[in-house]
Amino acid sequence: HSPCKTIIVFLSISLYILILYMSIYLYHIWGYTYGPPMAVAPLNKVAEVLDYAVTEIPPEKILMGIPNYGYDWQLPFERGVTRATTIGNQQAIEIAARYGAEIQFDETAQSPYFEYFTRNGVKHVVWFEDIRSIQQKLDLADEFRLRGVGYWNIMRPFAQNWALISALYDVQKVV
Repeated sequence: HSPCKTIIVFLSISLYILILYMSIYLYHIWGYTYGPPMAVAPLNKVAEVLDYAVTEIPPEKILMGIPNYGYDWQLPFERGVTRATTIGNQQAIEIAARYGAEIQFDETAQSPYFEYFTRNGVKHVVWFEDIRSIQQKLDLADEFRLRGVGYWNIMRPFAQNWALISALYDVQKVV
């Protein structure tokens, strides 16, 4: 799916829905299991999708989904051969610490990443979310005046994220 084709599908149902949960990380054009290494939800690309979406869907109907995970790719990447492993954000930080990897921050994607070598010399690259990237996504949701945000997957521990959310918002339990 391209983001535009997905948006067109959303448009056909937007008159009949109260809330649309936009999974900004599921377009399979950015970082994903079978794709090349890159940010899961690069802010510049997410902004492009939202920029178009809010022209067709009232922003107060949109909840922006934020990924609470990342991917670990073995390098070199070979399309159709290489498969990334899904990892939690906290797990990514632990891997960086274990291998002494320096976490970098891509200014365009507004996403953290790092490279490391396993003990047997295999190179990996990890893209994930951290407090900086989450803050940027929350700011983007505010900028577009969206109804709010949601997370996939909340079952992965990431205490720093929940501290940030609690500090910024009046969190209401829905379930």
